Amino acid sequence: MRARKRTFLAVAFLLLLIIPTGCGKKTESWAYAYEPTEEVVSFYDNGKAVYKGNDYSYSKDDTYITLKAKDGSEEKLRYEMEGDTMLLYEKSTYKLSGEESKGSIVGTWLQDNGWSYVFTEDGTFSEEGFFNGHYSVDEEKSCIRLMYDDPIEDAYLYYTLSGDELTIDYPWPMTKIALN
Repeated sequence: MRARKRTFLAVAFLLLLIIPTGCGKKTESWAYAYEPTEEVVSFYDNGKAVYKGNDYSYSKDDTYITLKAKDGSEEKLRYEMEGDTMLLYEKSTYKLSGEESKGSIVGTWLQDNGWSYVFTEDGTFSEEGFFNGHYSVDEEKSCIRLMYDDPIEDAYLYYTLSGDELTIDYPWPMTKIALN
């Protein structure tokens, strides 16, 4: 009887090694352009994704990647393809510092980590106190265009304003990681 049990266990173990376990095959892998070897997000052919080390199921259309966590919560990430690269818009929430102008983006906006935006009435901005320029707002599209003074390409930020909170979808250039 013991020999049969050992044989059965050995065959079962070998089958586990041979039969695919539903992990899926990785179809896409992306990294920030400034860290091209550090994977940020990957997609699998079985509808699974890994984003910043966390597991999700996902769906994707021409504008959004929707990530669903095991607890049922969802995160929608806007993205735009530009040839072989992708702009992935990641959300950051800022709090209005003071009473400058509730109801508009004009004011000083701070994040817990110290990052900041300052938008003035006259259409100038400061990002992190270092990058400066002019901005325009397309309220219909909920989009802020940042036109930097430095030779930096214009950035388009999508935003949501709710009381004293400004949520910005910031575009991060992504590069594809070659799959093995």
